[in-house]
Amino acid sequence: MTRRILIVDDVPTNRIILKVKLNAACYEATMAASGAEALELARRELPDVILLDYAMPGMDGIEVCRALRADPATARIPVIMFTASDDERARITALRGGADDFLVKPIDDKVLMARIRNLMRAHDRASFSAEAEQIDGLGFAEAAPGFDQPACIALLSARPETALRWRKALAPHLQDRLVIMGREAALEGTGPTPDLYILAAELDGGASGLQMMSDLRSRPESCHAAICLVLPADCPAEAATALDLGADDVLRADFDGAEAAVRAQALIARKRLGDRQRARLAESLRLAVTDPLTGLHNRRYALPVLGRMVATAARTRRTCAVMVLDLDRFKSVNDHHGHAAGDAALVEVANRLTSALRPGDLVARLGGEEFLVALPDVTESAAHDMAERLRRAISARPVTLPGGGQLGVTVSIGLALSSTVYEPAEMLIARADSALLAAKADGRDKVAMGGRSAA
Repeated sequence: MTRRILIVDDVPTNRIILKVKLNAACYEATMAASGAEALELARRELPDVILLDYAMPGMDGIEVCRALRADPATARIPVIMFTASDDERARITALRGGADDFLVKPIDDKVLMARIRNLMRAHDRASFSAEAEQIDGLGFAEAAPGFDQPACIALLSARPETALRWRKALAPHLQDRLVIMGREAALEGTGPTPDLYILAAELDGGASGLQMMSDLRSRPESCHAAICLVLPADCPAEAATALDLGADDVLRADFDGAEAAVRAQALIARKRLGDRQRARLAESLRLAVTDPLTGLHNRRYALPVLGRMVATAARTRRTCAVMVLDLDRFKSVNDHHGHAAGDAALVEVANRLTSALRPGDLVARLGGEEFLVALPDVTESAAHDMAERLRRAISARPVTLPGGGQLGVTVSIGLALSSTVYEPAEMLIARADSALLAAKADGRDKVAMGGRSAA
């Protein structure tokens, strides 16, 4: 899919030149001559990146950027602001106003294209997909971010005095912890885990900043950290290479502390947003395979796990056991005591099953009042003994009801043992289910053994 870029500049020649360059790089470029037109196009087209002139009549670039960030529809679109004046105050104002980057004309083509690619990658990682929006609708929405602790920023340079100079320049503008760190300490993961690494072009031991960045990206403890490379001034080719190889930002060796601090804060905020989204995804996946009432795994999780368990048993010429457990006369519990009592009984049964089983055994709620238990690498007699133990654990004492009083609960259990020849997990469950019906027919509160597989 062709990426779309919106060019915003009041000078027609500037717009046309940029469009030609972007078209040559296979981007689809649209143009706006004013801030108001830019906002309208941004809302309608939702471009992947906006190139925004700082100085425009009427609504200038800062106002446009703030308006973009205030609109939920355009708030996450990356913005690169540019100007003909290399004014430190303008750069800081633009970055604080929401610009993702600030470039001074004349803009090196390689750096511009690398910046665009870099921001697109970062935006893609941070974007919420349609599936994420569906997750929100299921009640798995991202929690509001709480108070963030100060970040840890690691400063790495071949010369300690250089790192000390960086710390002196950054410290007045940041509340974060600035740690001067050696290359080996950073790679070994000793000490604090940085949120941001600021790397010199050359490091101790003869390693380059690019090599160090690659090493950091390959380690689980640092792969999601933000990385900023400090390069000598007037090195556009090196800057473009660094951005394309995974650097989140680049700074000149003579960087201004105030501007670098604003850039660092933006990188840390982006990194922490990614952390929250990964945690959110992990929690969403956990909830997707967890029964919300009992906290046990659900059918979606249990069936694939059981399938692997059965396949392993057949491959190693061993057996595993499957039990299907059903609470006896559970409908009458709901009818006479209410659904709250029924829920309490299900939760207590789940707790007793979990407490009685071994590590590595599988327990899940299949639905309603039906549970599944699977025991790997077990003999028939041991499986039967465990089934009896579970039956007794559930019937041994009554369940305390939420509104007071107690309720006796029993279960019927159907048990099936796998063959040393592979059979699908569904067939093993079906045999256990048939045994469960036999246990019910035999008076309930019983364990019944299913027939052997035809294989």
